Amino acid sequence: MVSTTKIKSVDFYRKIPRDLTEASLSGAGLSIVAALAMLFLFGMELSSYLAINTSTSVIVDKSSDGDFLDIDFNISFPALSCEFASVDVSDVFGTHRLNITKTIKKVPIDPHLRATAAEFHSSSGLHLINHGDEDHGDNSTYADIPLTGAAFEKFTHHFQILVVNFYAPWCYWSNRLKPSWEKASQITRERYNPGTDDRVLLGSVDCTQEPTLCKSNHIQGYPSIRIFRKGSDLREDHGNHEHESYYGDRDTDSLVKMVEELLKPIKKEDHKLALDGKSDNAASTIKKAPVSGGCRIEGYVRAKKVEMSNVQFYDMLDYFFLASFSFCLLVPFCLLYCLFQVPGELVISAHSGAHSFDASQMNMSHIVTHLSFGTMVSERLWTDMKRLLPYLGQSHDRMNGKSFINQRKFDVNVTIEHYLQIVKTEVISRRSGKEHSLIEEYEYTAHSSVAHSYHYPEAKFHFELSPMQVSLCSFTQMRR
Repeated sequence: MVSTTKIKSVDFYRKIPRDLTEASLSGAGLSIVAALAMLFLFGMELSSYLAINTSTSVIVDKSSDGDFLDIDFNISFPALSCEFASVDVSDVFGTHRLNITKTIKKVPIDPHLRATAAEFHSSSGLHLINHGDEDHGDNSTYADIPLTGAAFEKFTHHFQILVVNFYAPWCYWSNRLKPSWEKASQITRERYNPGTDDRVLLGSVDCTQEPTLCKSNHIQGYPSIRIFRKGSDLREDHGNHEHESYYGDRDTDSLVKMVEELLKPIKKEDHKLALDGKSDNAASTIKKAPVSGGCRIEGYVRAKKVEMSNVQFYDMLDYFFLASFSFCLLVPFCLLYCLFQVPGELVISAHSGAHSFDASQMNMSHIVTHLSFGTMVSERLWTDMKRLLPYLGQSHDRMNGKSFINQRKFDVNVTIEHYLQIVKTEVISRRSGKEHSLIEEYEYTAHSSVAHSYHYPEAKFHFELSPMQVSLCSFTQMRR
């Protein structure tokens, strides 16, 4: 047999005996450095292997979230009454939605943006108001009682119910109301003699002569018929008496009937405070008036996002002003089928079908608490996404917290306009070769300016969607 000694004689990797080796301090240091370097390299490789990587690409908007775009907002107007505030949405293809109320909430606020009452519900059907259009050429036949500031305070403390017509002589609707109002005032005085009966009186205030009185009662549209009840000063809040507004028909019979309904709960010999005396029949046309002149408008509206349209070749140039469409498919007979991204605008202004407004006194200053596009994303999801993608969501609410105040430096009749360019951003997670959409959100840039209006001042938000979208794909090396 071959001995082990002979086998060892062919060893090419002979070991130096331990007694011939000597440990050194430099060798120990080098060994420690080498071990640390290996640990560091191992950690870096493991971190790179587990880290979430992103790739960004710009692609044509796939519009997987539908043909409509949600616009969510919370905007405060210190000088626009909820009584007349209107939210409108329109687009360049001719779609107009006026005075949207179903998804909108209006809350009266004071100049410090504090809520002064519960949600204000706008009265519908003002454009259907019957004015009677009575005409009496002899102005001496019927007479009205003009009220000044001093007389107004005196009568509110004397009469249990004071019905006041706040008007402007230049107003078309005020002039239509005038004959019926004067006749109703005369009939009321004949039935309830103010000298012996202190239950009711009808009077008028010319807001061009008594601007302070009208402003203190937050009159922004003409004519405004207000109902003041004796003792309402005991409920004084936010600098004004608690009172009500009349939104019914304006012909003589309806006005007289309104007075009769108000007096039903009040007897002639009853001198109690008339704070809650309102019959059920009058409830539909008489509502609590705003006790402040501002309004916070919050909610959401839906705007058209895409529009499929066929365009004749010779009409193509007329569509290029739209500037943004996703793609067009050419078919025979010189016909194009185009998918347009539809520019539009959100407009907030004062509107009424039976009132006039003094544009010189209107101020559309506003504070944007929130403005975003698309489906609302939960705070928890935002937190998770920002942890993964720190640059995501920095522009989806770019206008939040910004104020746009008209200090009257630009004269009067000023419209404040905002121009918003919107780009969709989608975050996609790639796992096991498959892609899953994590979040879809819209980011935008905003530029604002002021312009003089030919009609009434407005707050306009012009928005235009990009035909492209940003796609952020997240993945890890272990899942790639």
